[in-house]
Amino acid sequence: MKAIILARVSTEEQKEAGNSLPAQIARLETYCRQKGLQIIKTYSFDESAYKTKRDDFDKIVDYLNPSKEKIAVCFDKVDRFSRNIFDKRVAYLYELTMKDQIELHFSSDNLVITPNISAVEKFHFGINLGLAKYYSDAISDSVKRVNEQKIRRGELTGRPPIGYKSVYDSNNKRVDVVPDPDKNHFIEKIFDMYSTGNHSIKMIQQEMKKLGLKSIAKIPKPLSTSQIYAILKNPIYYGMRFIKNELHPHKYEPLISKYLFDKCQSVMAGYHKKPFKYAGKPFTLRGMIKCADCGCTITPEEQKGHIYYSCTNYKKMHAKRLYIEEKDLLKPIYNVLNGIQLPDKRILDITEDLKKLHESKNKFHEQAVSELNIKYEKIENKIKHLFDLRLEDEQSITKDMFTSKLKELKEEQTEIIEKLAQHNKADEKFYLTANMVLNLAKRALEVFESSEPAEKRQLLNFLLQNLQLQGKKLLFTLKTPFDTVLKATQYNSRLRR
Repeated sequence: MKAIILARVSTEEQKEAGNSLPAQIARLETYCRQKGLQIIKTYSFDESAYKTKRDDFDKIVDYLNPSKEKIAVCFDKVDRFSRNIFDKRVAYLYELTMKDQIELHFSSDNLVITPNISAVEKFHFGINLGLAKYYSDAISDSVKRVNEQKIRRGELTGRPPIGYKSVYDSNNKRVDVVPDPDKNHFIEKIFDMYSTGNHSIKMIQQEMKKLGLKSIAKIPKPLSTSQIYAILKNPIYYGMRFIKNELHPHKYEPLISKYLFDKCQSVMAGYHKKPFKYAGKPFTLRGMIKCADCGCTITPEEQKGHIYYSCTNYKKMHAKRLYIEEKDLLKPIYNVLNGIQLPDKRILDITEDLKKLHESKNKFHEQAVSELNIKYEKIENKIKHLFDLRLEDEQSITKDMFTSKLKELKEEQTEIIEKLAQHNKADEKFYLTANMVLNLAKRALEVFESSEPAEKRQLLNFLLQNLQLQGKKLLFTLKTPFDTVLKATQYNSRLRR
């Protein structure tokens, strides 16, 4: 009789414990010679027999389907055949056996399944399948318990994501996860680029490819756009991780702040809202003004060389449509642009005052940072104490109590890290920034008058907000800090504070 050999392993331990693929094949070849079976094919593969998806095994089933002659299908043991008694493949091959189209041979179990097997042999086969499933279930339970303990300790249960790397001891056991010095700065750059809203995921992917960032696969490749997206959505980089759709804190060093992560999520949430592109002529105030009475958009149109604006009256709240010429709408804007101009001496005086004010606040800054660091250390000690209590007495501190308290403490630490980041990233030379703002205000009118409509729109979006038309009157407010600059022009003496 012709025979095919099937050898399978699913873990590294099986490969090293006498169940390696070559060892199984050698035993099966010896068995076939002793039984006078002619080997026509040999299959060997790494695949779990417990999973529903078994591509390699399905190829063998497909090979047996059109077979017109009886074939012996040889396994080393029953558990090499399947660890799941509910697997449809088990039922199908058993059905072929009962139809006398194939025979199932299990050499190490000394078991052959044919249509003529006795009740005892059927029982033996069923018991072996049941034991194989029990063994897999027991391993699964053990793995779940280990993972639950790791989650309670804030440890990762799988391979660390790109940006982190594992640290192993002399026994090749992972003892820690730390930022990868070769890649962690790329992660921060990805979040920084995306948070501006000026870089798409595709643009970031291309930039990372230029910089040489590659995946952590066996054969490293440049990251794809989907991998960049996964990085941007992964909370692990700010100190949390998703486990069964729930956020849990981890104990490793964050690579970014939660503020930066949330900012990227906000950008991503609004990214699909692409800006509307007007097909008509460019108008300075197009799409920027709302009707103060009904909230509809004020739209422009050109008639006989003049530009007029009016409410669309979509809600039918106005008895008639009121038209206002663009030059009349721009008058109050020109007044404001003219009003925020400061003489050079006033700009220098204000900048100098801001510099002195900054110097006087240094002590306060240092004290605030010190207090935040002390608070962080206190929370860290609480977390360590919580772990000790949980390990000492799991009855008094339940899993839910432990997880809830740990999450609360980690969130407090995240808030402190964000506050420290805000302190540390604060512009220590903010008086120079103030000088830049004041100089921009000084030239705003000149820039506006010499610009094209599209450039005028950009400048107005930078300076103004809440533009509304009430009757024929344009209402708006200046954005910070230009509103303060406008107030400064109304005083002859130097500003205090």
